Formats: sequence, structure tokens, C-alpha cells
Amino acid sequence: MALSSPSEVVLAVYEVPVVGLEIEQSVVTVLGALALVGLIALSGFFSSSEIALFSIPKHRVDGMVEDGIPGAERVKSLKSDPHRLLVTILVGNNIVNIAMSSIATAILGLYFGGLTAVTIATLGITAVVLLFGESAPKSYAVENTESWSVRVAGPLKAAERLMLPLVILFDYLTRQINRLTGSTGAIETPYVTRDEIQEMIESGEREGVLEEEEHEMLTRIFRFNNTIVKEVMTPRLDMTAVPKDAAIDEAIETCIQSGHARIPVYEGSLDNVQGVVHIRDLVRDLNYGEAEDDELELADLIQPTLHVPESKNVDELLSEMRENRMHMAIVIDEFGTTEGLVTMEDMIEEIIGEILEGGEDQPIESIDEDTVLVRGEVNIEDVNEALEIELPEGQEFETIAGFIFNRAGRLVEEGEEITYDGIRITVETVENTRIMKARLKRLEAADEGVEDETDDEAAPLEIDENDE
Repeated sequence: MALSSPSEVVLAVYEVPVVGLEIEQSVVTVLGALALVGLIALSGFFSSSEIALFSIPKHRVDGMVEDGIPGAERVKSLKSDPHRLLVTILVGNNIVNIAMSSIATAILGLYFGGLTAVTIATLGITAVVLLFGESAPKSYAVENTESWSVRVAGPLKAAERLMLPLVILFDYLTRQINRLTGSTGAIETPYVTRDEIQEMIESGEREGVLEEEEHEMLTRIFRFNNTIVKEVMTPRLDMTAVPKDAAIDEAIETCIQSGHARIPVYEGSLDNVQGVVHIRDLVRDLNYGEAEDDELELADLIQPTLHVPESKNVDELLSEMRENRMHMAIVIDEFGTTEGLVTMEDMIEEIIGEILEGGEDQPIESIDEDTVLVRGEVNIEDVNEALEIELPEGQEFETIAGFIFNRAGRLVEEGEEITYDGIRITVETVENTRIMKARLKRLEAADEGVEDETDDEAAPLEIDENDE
């Protein structure tokens, strides 16, 4: 090409590098964009791997291995060292995210100024990572924990080998820092606390996932190991027992009249219980035994039983009774005096609820939304649950009858009333000195004062919580 003037020569010299620079920028931009797409995919891979592998419980991994699911062994191997697994994921994820930010800044620097490029890259990469590298991948991993953990186990093992020097270095450094700070380093280990499980049960009932009966049973299970024998025992006053010198026929008749298959046998008084007898043994030995009727004695059929303190935990007693194959235990106080007895049925009822026999009343009968009729021996905790109230429990009493006696400070009669914290308690039935039934009504805040005035005129007893 011929050049006609010096100005054309100068222009031609500057055009060549300008064209070359434009081609170089476009190539760098395309390659950089492809690299960013790959890095975003890797960020999503590491993020979803963390959620999938740390969400799947160990027992489920063992089940997958037993079922022969491909890849389950790799998942088990990775979870065998959760600390190393977490370091691998964090190292990979940070390398990927930092590389993304650097590449994005370099590309934008070709078109914008330094500060503008850094600002755009920071905001843009943050938005992209949050959406495509964190939120979406983790949501998918949560919904497909098992299948995704199996899929990522192989690539994650390969990434661990590829980054092995860095993984070993940061694994060592992290453990040293944990040792210096006194940390156990178990923060990445998945676990669920007792309180969290109870919260899940409450949430499940509110959301309709659990039926009311299921919710109550699960709640009782968690309450079981905090329950003591005194709360579930049959009190001494309600015990049915026979003296050691009683005749076999008398013992059988006592069993039939009481409706109990087993009854305690005492010598002298209930404070000296020798053991228990079963009606099966009484009838069998009386009718089909080798001994003559006049030779057979009740003492020969007594089976040993446990004597346990009233403060003993129910779950410990249940295990002990199962181990010794006993169905009844005698409850004693600190002085060795018999306080009552507890059976397997009493403890099982703490989990599954009351097992009613023919003609037996419900322990808590709902009259309306704010009123219940309660048997005197019902635990205050059950009453609070039924009415959604907060009557206090004391060391001296566990039942609603004990609460009434404690508030009154004396024996009470039928028809007497107590008002406590917006709850009106009416004594319905009294036998001798025992409160058999009480009616509890939740008062409206606005009507509480009116109810109190009426009670003063109609009932011989009125105790308000402010009188303390």
C-alpha cells in the first residue's frame, strides 16, 4: 500500500497495535468468562458437598453400605474423619471463590478503571456466588441428601488427593489452633441435642405432621427419665395386701375382689412386706399341687420383690425390674416405711397414657374448653398440660390433691374452693380425709374478681394466691 503523506504513515503505525489489542481483549474476555462459569460450578459443588455429607446421619450411611449402594463406602470413608473432610471442602471452596474474584477483577480492568473494576467485580461475584454457588446448590443438597452425597463422594476424594499438601497443612494448623484455644474441634460433627429434638416434636405437632396422640407419647418419653417413683406409685392408702399367715382361699378372694393378679404379702404390718404372690400360683398349687390343702401355706408361694426409695428414677427402676424379671416393687421412704407400690403397668402408663379397666373413670375428664374434672391422685404436670396452666409443684406434693392440701393447710370438705393464679379449684368428692375428685376452671381475667366475691359467700374456704 502506498502512502501519500507523513501523516498517513504515522496513522498506519498506530492502527496495527490497536487492532491487535482489541483481538487480545476479546480472547481474554471469552476465556475468562468460561473460567468463571467453571469456577461457579466448582463453588456449587463444594457447597452442596458440605451440606449433603454433614446432613446425612451416620446410621443412614451404615444402612446404605449394608444395602450395597454404589459409592456408599466412599461416603463412609469421608465421614470417618469429619475434620479432614471439612478442611478439604473449605480449602477447595476458598480457592475457587478467590480465583473467581481475581479473574473477574482482571477482565473488568480491561474495560474500566481500577476502583470501578474492583467494585463491580466484588458486588457481581458476591451475588453470583450467593445465588449459584451457595443458595441453589445447598437447597438441592438438602432435598437430595442421600443421592447427592453418593455422587459427590468420588469427586471429593479426587479433590482431596489433588489438594493433599494444602489439606494436610491446614488440617494440622487447625488442630493446633483448636488445641491452643481449648476447642474440641468437633464443631463440624453433626449432632442433635435433647432440646432440639423436643422443639422438633413441638413444631411437628403445630404443623400437623404429628397427631396429638403421637405428640403426647413422644413428650412422655422425654419426660420419662426425669420422673421419680413417687410420681407414679400407688400410695399406701390404696394398696391391697394380705398378711403372711392368711389362708390360700383368703388370698385368692383378695386378688379377685381387688382385680389385681399380684398382691404384696406382709408380716405384722405394711412396713414389713415380705414379697408378692400371684393368683396363678395360688390357684395352681391349691387345685393341682402335690401338697394337701391343710399343708399348703401362703409363705411357700411368696416371690421376692424389690424395695426401692421413692426418689429413684423410673427409667432406672424399669431396667432393674426387667433384669430381675419382677413386675412389682415396694416403695419406701428414708426411714424404711412403706409409702406405696409401683408396677410395670404404672411405668408403662407414663409413656402410653392411662390404661383404664372396666368402669374406671378417666383421670382427667374435659368438661369444656376451660374446665376439667380431675382425680385427686393425678400429677400436677398432667393437669398443667391438659389446661395449659402453670400450677407449681412442690417437694411435699406431686398430685392435685397434695396441692389443695398444701394451699389449704388443713383437711378440706366437699364444695370448698381455692383460687390460684386465675384457676378456681373446687373440691368435688372427698372420702374420709382423701380428695377423690376436684374441678379446675380457668377464669377469665376480667371475671376473676367477680368470681372471687361470689366464692366468699358460697364456699366455706377461699384462698387466693395473694394471701401468702
